[in-house]
Amino acid sequence: MLLVIGTLLSLAFPWLMGRMLDSALNPKTSTWNMQNLALLLGALLAVQAMLSFVRIRTMIEVAEKVLADARSAVFDHLLRMPMSFYMKHRVGELQSRLSSDLSQIQDAVSSTLTEWLRQVLVLVGGLALLVYTSWNLTLFLLMILPLLVFVAVVFGRKIRRLAGRAQDELANSQVVVEETLQSIAMVKAYTGEALQGVKYRVGLEATVREVMKAAWYRGAFAAFIVFGLFGTVVLVLWYGAGMVQEGRMSVGELTGFVLYATFVGGAMGSFAELYGQLQKSLGATERVSDLLKEPIEDQLWAEQAAALERQQDHATSEGGGFDALVLEEVSFAYPSRPEVRVLDGVSLRIRQGERLAVVGPSGAGKSTLVHLLLGFYAPDSGAILVNGQDLRTLDLKTYRASLAVVPQDLSLFGGTLADNIGYGRPSASESQRREAAEQAYALDFIQAFPQGMQTIVGERGIQISGGQRQRVAIARAILRDPKFLFLDEATSALDTESEVAVQRGLDRLMEGRTTVVVAHRLSTVRHADRVAFLDGGRVIEYGTPAELMNQKDSRFRQWMESQGETT
Repeated sequence: MLLVIGTLLSLAFPWLMGRMLDSALNPKTSTWNMQNLALLLGALLAVQAMLSFVRIRTMIEVAEKVLADARSAVFDHLLRMPMSFYMKHRVGELQSRLSSDLSQIQDAVSSTLTEWLRQVLVLVGGLALLVYTSWNLTLFLLMILPLLVFVAVVFGRKIRRLAGRAQDELANSQVVVEETLQSIAMVKAYTGEALQGVKYRVGLEATVREVMKAAWYRGAFAAFIVFGLFGTVVLVLWYGAGMVQEGRMSVGELTGFVLYATFVGGAMGSFAELYGQLQKSLGATERVSDLLKEPIEDQLWAEQAAALERQQDHATSEGGGFDALVLEEVSFAYPSRPEVRVLDGVSLRIRQGERLAVVGPSGAGKSTLVHLLLGFYAPDSGAILVNGQDLRTLDLKTYRASLAVVPQDLSLFGGTLADNIGYGRPSASESQRREAAEQAYALDFIQAFPQGMQTIVGERGIQISGGQRQRVAIARAILRDPKFLFLDEATSALDTESEVAVQRGLDRLMEGRTTVVVAHRLSTVRHADRVAFLDGGRVIEYGTPAELMNQKDSRFRQWMESQGETT
């Protein structure tokens, strides 16, 4: 509204200035007083200045709030995406969507759209006043309009495609930055600074190439607009000067007409730049929109449950409490490699409170099994049952609220030790967090830090050692007080002394809880109720540690003996 009022007021300036000029040249015949006209122009300027201040201030606030809402919506959507989505998209690309693409949308909201509206108002209002002042002169300006519209459509489509490609190239270069900074220690250790710099430079050069292609089209469009429009203004001025000489038009009317023509020409000339900016914003909007259209994890899970209900052929378990897990002929291949079956017909039963150790060579599918139990993926065939219910029919958040995990690829958040320990239970008190740290045998090294529980661990926990990170993760799992516990090499980063201490904490944690442990260490296997030996995605041996050790040719026995365990 402020923009419309301010723009309409600006259209009064050429008319009033023309009347002022006529009043100065012919004071006796003019019906307008020059002083009154000057005062009116000054008042209009003051009103316009105030309107501009309020409008700009308001639009900036609107744009920032829109950007904040958009970023929050996109980030919330990313958090709800399934793990298969993150196998297809790199972190740097997604960060680019949150930063550069949404910034493009912010620019559109804060300036491009409002400027576009203002120029449209100037164009329409100016043309109406041109016709009112002199319809035959207006024809000179309108002769080129159909051609301009056609050229704008053709150039705009090309500019939009090139702008989108430039944003994609920029996102690819951001991936290099993300991966490099996350693995900076490895980069330095292998003197890869130059290599990473070259990779980033290649990405930037690809971005520049796409931008320069668009620049050719935008520059050519702008040159055409300038030459066509302002050349027409020159012709109008030449023709109007002849009309003044013939007495068909006053000097003030010609002055007002030329000013209106300049307004209209400037408005149409600005469409080249505005159209290019708008096309870039539309390209960014499309990419963000496509991201928001991606189905979230709950939606995919609901589709799995609906398909399962239609089949009506999934098995049920033979009892057991809520904490019992059953795998029945589970097969799975990652969506990014559908031809490689990671798990092939895996069947297991994990009783309530039982500790199952999953062992086997690298690449056997042990971690994938844990990912399926966490609900990160649904089986391609077979079923995972929780108390007789297929996992796909359960609410994922409710199910995950009952479990804790200590992964092999461990990283912490960049906050304090207290924040990381309490991540799975934010409402926990300071004393509860300290108790969990004590049970994980982490309290001693925490108290050794000057700031204790408030010590900042740095990005991904880089400021503390690997063994310390492991114990913090175990403390986090202890504080969670889960019904299900999944440990993927939970003691892999510990030295022998620390492992013994932490294992005691894990033993207390596992008591009464259904636990699945991916194990390489003998200490973990010794405390297991049952062992599943995986190889090639299949369970080739299953039983208690004692049973498998008593089998002369068992793979489990060979594996134990290779690690120094004797019969």
